[in-house]
Amino acid sequence: MKKIKTTPLAPQQFEVEQISDNEANIMAYPFETGYAISLAHPLRRFLLSSSVGYAPIAIKIEGAKHEFDSVRGMLEDISDFILNLKEIRFKLNGDVDSAKIDYSFAGPCSVKGSDLTNDEVEVVTPDTHLATLNEDATLNFTIKIAQGIGYVPSEDTSDELEDGYIALDAYFTPVRSVTYKIENVLVEDNPNFERVVLNIKTDGQISPVDAFRNSLEVMYAQLAVFNSEISVKAPTTIERVEESPDLKKLTTHIDSLGLSARSFNCLDRSSISLVGEIVLMSVNDLKNVKNLGKKSYDEIVEKVQEFGYEVGADLADDVANALKKQIEAK
Repeated sequence: MKKIKTTPLAPQQFEVEQISDNEANIMAYPFETGYAISLAHPLRRFLLSSSVGYAPIAIKIEGAKHEFDSVRGMLEDISDFILNLKEIRFKLNGDVDSAKIDYSFAGPCSVKGSDLTNDEVEVVTPDTHLATLNEDATLNFTIKIAQGIGYVPSEDTSDELEDGYIALDAYFTPVRSVTYKIENVLVEDNPNFERVVLNIKTDGQISPVDAFRNSLEVMYAQLAVFNSEISVKAPTTIERVEESPDLKKLTTHIDSLGLSARSFNCLDRSSISLVGEIVLMSVNDLKNVKNLGKKSYDEIVEKVQEFGYEVGADLADDVANALKKQIEAK
C-alpha cells in the first residue's frame, strides 16, 4: 500500500548555474506537483519590482533650459541626449544612496558611458553612446543619481529640484529580465515531481544571485506580518538548506555507493534507498537486514565509509531530524 503523506515534500536541492557575470540560472527541486509554479511566479514579480538599483533623476546642462533645447556644437539635441543618458547604468561607490556628479567635455569627441566613470560613480554599461561633440563644442552638465526601486516618473521628483535642473523619469530596476520554466524530475521512480529553473539577467549594477537573495528578503519581510499574530515555525528540513551540505549527501540515493547487485538488492528489498538511512541504522540493525550476509555487510560499511560516514554515526540534531523527515516523506 502506498504511504499517505501528511506534509508535502520540501525541496532540498539548490543549484546556481553562472552563465555570465550578469546572467544565471537558479534551480530548486524537487517540488510536489503544482508547487514549483506557485513559488516561481511571485519570485519573478519580486525580482522585477523590488530589486534596488541606481538611476539619474535629474540633469542640469549648461546652456540648456529645457529638454527641447540644444547645445551648440553637439550633434544630439537635449531630448536625444537624455534618452541616451537613460540607457547608461550607474552604480554609486561607497555607502551612499544619492550623489551629484559634475562633468565637462570639449570636442571634438564622442562621449560614451566609460567617460562618466570616476571616484564617485561606476558605469556598468561603458560602451553606451551619450553624445557627439564638434571641435568647437563644450559640454558641461551635472547629473543627480539616486538609489531606488521600480519606476519613478519625473513628476514625483520635480518639486524637490533646484532651478536649472531637468527632472528625468527614473527606471531603477537593475534586473533586465526574469523567466522561469518548470521541468519534471524523477524522485524514487516517481516522475511527477518538479524542478523550477529561474533565468535572471541584470544590467551589471547587481549580480543575478544577489538580486535573487534580495528578492527573498523582500518576500520574507512581506510575509512577516502574519507571524505577528500567527506564530509559524518553518520545518527543519528547509530552515538552513544552504548551511547543511551533509543533508544533501545523506539524501543521495544508494546507487551512488557503487554497491554490488547482491548488496544493493538486499537494501532495496528492505525499502532502504537513501545513504542517510544506512548511517542512521545501528550496526546490529544493518546486520539484521533480511538476507544480508557478512560479505555484503562488510561491503556496505566500506562503501559508506568511502562516502564519508560511519554506520550508526551520531549526526547533528538538526541534520538528523531533517533526514528523518525526508525518509518519512519518501
